Amino acid sequence: MTPGASGSAPRSPQVPYPPVDPGPAGVDLASVRDTPGEDLVAIGADLRPGTVLEAYRHGLFPMGVGDLGGPPVGWWRPEERGVLLPGALRMTRSLRRSCRRLRVSVDLAFDAVVAACADPDRPGAWITDDVRLSYGALHLLGWAHSVEVWEGEPGEGDLVGGLYGLAIGGLFAGESMFHRVSDASKVALVALDGLVLTPSRPAALVDTQWPTEHLESLGVTTLSRTAYARRLAAALREPQPDLARAVLPAPWGP
Repeated sequence: MTPGASGSAPRSPQVPYPPVDPGPAGVDLASVRDTPGEDLVAIGADLRPGTVLEAYRHGLFPMGVGDLGGPPVGWWRPEERGVLLPGALRMTRSLRRSCRRLRVSVDLAFDAVVAACADPDRPGAWITDDVRLSYGALHLLGWAHSVEVWEGEPGEGDLVGGLYGLAIGGLFAGESMFHRVSDASKVALVALDGLVLTPSRPAALVDTQWPTEHLESLGVTTLSRTAYARRLAAALREPQPDLARAVLPAPWGP
């Protein structure tokens, strides 16, 4: 394991930048229309990288509608969308202490983070092997990223929390997070906020899919489907970030 430049996160050397174009979507996702009162707007298609990327560009995300997220694939565009916007993150004193205690890395253990998020014993488990393969391919193409939280040295200590998702322009579409010690997933979100929602990227946003009380306590707000579409269009015009080599925010960076 080789650390990056001063203040940068320990990282995997396999993540390319700029990301590699995976090719076109297998279906016409631009034609998907919303149904009032329904978050699920389409069923079917595939999870090829080109399809998944195009879905997020149209405000859609995949989640199987069968048991434990099994097939067929459902495409969701919630009427009420949870988003974290620049300057909105809320930090408690205990969370600040946890940030100082725990270490953070980016793209150092992507597969391990996804595996932890996919644990079938977790309540509401939905991440299937097909989802893991799809986002693993997107990671190798440079689109999907993970933030890892460690007790001890990154890559050598215990992996105690993290999150993963897709970065497209100024959009980070969060897929899932996990924790094994108190505050570990919150610490991952704090790091993500510092990496994505920077002052130089005022239109950036972190999409959390649905809002929850837990996320709202951290500063996540709710947008209507129409308002989200407007914010998404602006976010996609932001430059593509190089998260795998980005300088971490304080207290982990300079």
